[in-house]
Amino acid sequence: QVQLVESGGGLVQAGDSLRLSCSASGLTFSMGWFRQAPGKEREFVAAIKWSDTNTWYADSVKGRFTISGDNAKNTVYLQMHSLKPEDTAIYYCAANTKAVWSIRASASYRYWGQGTQVTVSS
Repeated sequence: QVQLVESGGGLVQAGDSLRLSCSASGLTFSMGWFRQAPGKEREFVAAIKWSDTNTWYADSVKGRFTISGDNAKNTVYLQMHSLKPEDTAIYYCAANTKAVWSIRASASYRYWGQGTQVTVSS
């Protein structure tokens, strides 16, 4: 069992930056960030696979968000720049302890954090 704890959310203005952190209680194979806005389905944001540090991004955040981390510290970060009001959502950290069929699919992740709210005002 892996527990995930997110931090770093908050209220910012459009164009600002914010960094989210997620600490895992054990070793993971891959970690990702998802988000869910009110009235919308949870969507993929970014993911990283520790074995080769490959990263994946949703088209909507590519070039603005960067996922990184330290597998030895069981921690992943999501650095967000040029935030937009449409980035407003609850952001969830997710993790796996083995390879998955689709790193972009929420169904692929076994472990989830409690979520942290990111609000971007215009």
